[in-house]
Amino acid sequence: MRITQMIQKNLGLKDKQIYSNIHKYGNTTAGTIPIALAEAWKEGKISKGDIIIFASFGSGFTWASAAIRW
Repeated sequence: MRITQMIQKNLGLKDKQIYSNIHKYGNTTAGTIPIALAEAWKEGKISKGDIIIFASFGSGFTWASAAIRW
């Protein structure tokens, strides 16, 4: 959660521009992004044409990111 908050602050993003569910499940490893995406869609936080940025960090300093237009 601290990493997400730091990135949000550094990029000047509003709370509504960030979706995180780590407070509900903890670290769900490979399931984190699909679970969060399904929840955000179900909650109406994603609309057609939105640009969604995915970012994930793992152990061993691994990371990945992607940008898609919904």
